Amino acid sequence: MSLPERTWALLDRALEAYANSPRATAWLRGHRARFAEPIRVAVAGPAGSGKSTLVRALAGDVEPAWQGQGVARFHVPQSRSQPELILVDTPAADGESAETGVVERACLDADALLYLTAHPHAADLSLPRTVLDRPVARMSPITTLVVLSRADELGGGRPDALVSARQVARRHRRVGELAAMCQDVVAVAGLAASGARTLSDEDFETVAALAAVPKEELEPLLLSVDRFAAEPGRQAVLARLGLFGVRLATTLVRHGATSRTALSAQLLQRSGFTDLRDSITRYLTEHAPVLKARSALLGLEVVLRMEPRPEAAALVTEFERTLAAAHEFAELRALSAVTTGRVRLPDELREEAVRLLGGYGAEPASRLGVEIPDPQRAFGALRRWQGCAANPVLGAAERRAAAVVVRSCEALVTGFR
Repeated sequence: MSLPERTWALLDRALEAYANSPRATAWLRGHRARFAEPIRVAVAGPAGSGKSTLVRALAGDVEPAWQGQGVARFHVPQSRSQPELILVDTPAADGESAETGVVERACLDADALLYLTAHPHAADLSLPRTVLDRPVARMSPITTLVVLSRADELGGGRPDALVSARQVARRHRRVGELAAMCQDVVAVAGLAASGARTLSDEDFETVAALAAVPKEELEPLLLSVDRFAAEPGRQAVLARLGLFGVRLATTLVRHGATSRTALSAQLLQRSGFTDLRDSITRYLTEHAPVLKARSALLGLEVVLRMEPRPEAAALVTEFERTLAAAHEFAELRALSAVTTGRVRLPDELREEAVRLLGGYGAEPASRLGVEIPDPQRAFGALRRWQGCAANPVLGAAERRAAAVVVRSCEALVTGFR
């Protein structure tokens, strides 16, 4: 039985045990209903982190479906490049302000968190720590992505600034406190990404005209906002892309992005937005049932703690057993460790480990890399990874990751019986 199935059964038992508590039953029914919803992803960060800009980049032209107390909810439908999800835009998370409680509640109510910061060295990690400060959450720190949302500033605003920013992200996703509390660290130039999603024909014409100006004439204009905006007709593209985005866009046009569609696609790639979208898919939406089960277990934990009763004693035992046996949580931790480089498997094993752990889809066919699941392929993978888990040449962390892959292979083999 999968974790979502076990969690659903626990919710049913809890509803029976708390049938005479209207508050508890309403709470539990709400969590059960969420299994039919898209995954909820809260977006949070301090003032100036570019939070709302990034939300607009992710939501595209979707308007908020719900607003209140500074929180806006966007229901983003499935598209070719992005699975269905609900984005929750929260107020700025700053200090002891009244909005702080609103942000914490919105994040605790979500299934996952995108936490934005301008620079990892200056990151205020109190909110991610709060989100993890519950027993279920501490056992499964698998729902947070940290976004370096002003990546262009990390690289001094140069057209190749994302190269430097990605190196910073790579370093912090491997070691340190960020690595311990999140699945990934992704560098994104938020304004350029948002502008790429909404680039108009007029914007492209402005950029193309700028790209036609000799570099020695254009570069002095791109040194400051005031210089660039002094010429009429440039304010709109500046507001859309920002100065870094304009620099990058003119460079891309010179190198062959000769249409609005081509420029938009390359801006999304070069701004880091495609990397972010891939991380959201790999770590969050592809594992939506598991993350929603985790949210339901957090909700059940609240009920068991706030309203203890003798008739729920067996439920508490089963709840603890479910957590201890939740291989799906171990899978997501191992997936993050392998893909970010915290665990360094040989190249010939790394890609297979990512696939078997569900990095390209949680279904058996996706894990086995075939269109139709093949039991012999599953048995072969199991034998191979059993050998890896016992291989003394590998380090201790690598052997532990291999043992998780073995469990995943065992589940695949069991599915054929």
